[in-house]
Amino acid sequence: MEFSSSQKLCLHLISSAYQRCRLSEQICRLSVILTRSSSSSPSLRISISDTGIGSSLEEFQNLRVSFTNAADNWDGMLSIKTTSINDSEIHNYQINLKESGSSRITSLTSDSKNGAKFSGSEVCLSSFVNSDLLLAEIHSLLEKVLILNIPNVAIQLVSEDFDVPESRYEKVFLANTCKQLPISASSLELLKFGLGDYVLKHGNNLSIKCNSCFTSWEDLKVGVACCTENRLHTELVMEAVIVISNMSIQNTTCFREYGDKTEVLYFKDFSPCAMSQSSMKALKSIDWKRYGLHLGGIVELDGTALLEWENLPTDTHIDIVLHSYLKQMVIPTPRKMSQLERSIVKRAVKLSLDDLKANHSGDFLSSRALQIRNYAPDLAQSIAGLILSSSDLDFQRECFSLLGLQSQDVGTEIMENSIKEKIVSVIETNDKDPDKSKEIAPFLFEEDDHIHEPDVEFQESDFTYLDPDLDMF
Repeated sequence: MEFSSSQKLCLHLISSAYQRCRLSEQICRLSVILTRSSSSSPSLRISISDTGIGSSLEEFQNLRVSFTNAADNWDGMLSIKTTSINDSEIHNYQINLKESGSSRITSLTSDSKNGAKFSGSEVCLSSFVNSDLLLAEIHSLLEKVLILNIPNVAIQLVSEDFDVPESRYEKVFLANTCKQLPISASSLELLKFGLGDYVLKHGNNLSIKCNSCFTSWEDLKVGVACCTENRLHTELVMEAVIVISNMSIQNTTCFREYGDKTEVLYFKDFSPCAMSQSSMKALKSIDWKRYGLHLGGIVELDGTALLEWENLPTDTHIDIVLHSYLKQMVIPTPRKMSQLERSIVKRAVKLSLDDLKANHSGDFLSSRALQIRNYAPDLAQSIAGLILSSSDLDFQRECFSLLGLQSQDVGTEIMENSIKEKIVSVIETNDKDPDKSKEIAPFLFEEDDHIHEPDVEFQESDFTYLDPDLDMF
């Protein structure tokens, strides 16, 4: 569906108001109100107000809106009220987005604050857009904004047609409270628990957690990563969170918008946005098989990346969120920024997968490790047979001791299982990123306190330094 310029602008203005609230040190309110006053005036009045830090005229001065869409039926006029905490007045402006340059902004008479200390903005426009379609888009945007889990912003959404009293719709969106996080929590921590809450509600298609599929937050497997890229006089931060969920029961009545596909939610500078082509390419270039996953393909749907899996069990679902923002506001050219994003997206996703693998090694073995593990039962059976058939009692006692078994009367099955567990443990321990793992592979039959590091001194010249973005196989 193609949106009109006023619809796109409305979503942009909501994101801008959210940023003003986020940057405030106070508890803030953001209100989005859609009203149609009478059938004689079919235009929809859209009001977006916030109690944030106050808007900047530059964001409107540089705003570019296309009016070539056939669905556009709008004069391009905005009315703005804004004030900062230290202002003595409320500034009023009218902006014609069909104009260009400084002529688009008209300054109107200001209102006195009478000594009051507050800040905030209100942006209003009128358009002939379909109120139901716009309400659905705004609702979807605000649900995604909640993933950021910013604690100081409450959002109110109201839609009303005064000619139809029963048409009033109102909802309040608050930061997720699934976990009590400290005030000092990082944006990555907030993002982690925000995505967790989003997953438990099947992508917030449900207003409450679905208890038929999940019993608690602890059922989720979570991998997180945050990395920084310093290039081109730019400090770009990329946060990545991956959540793997397994339904406790098969429940075909539970609805997911994209079925078994993985929607990659993308945020830029704390606002939902479409994924760039460079980020799409980064996702394709990841060696998913290293983590036991087989990517079938990536479908692009209106700027949304949907990952299709070939080997994912029907009761398993993967959710991914990426968030990038600039710490140092020196914006490179689009081409160089594209290269920067591709590199950091790939690195952040790989690091979050590594985090998942470290915490749940048995669930995210590489394809090669899975093949090797299939031989563990046969190998364990052969080793157990050699031990039990030996006539050397000292050898048998030593083997039983190393396996943690107390008596030679233990049956064959118990011994085989014990050996198999040790083999699998070694496979899982050593199934790591080869350019990161510098540990010595543990011995199958050796107690921890018997293992000694080799007494070897390495010189710097003994090492080969590799580009971390290069795949090792």
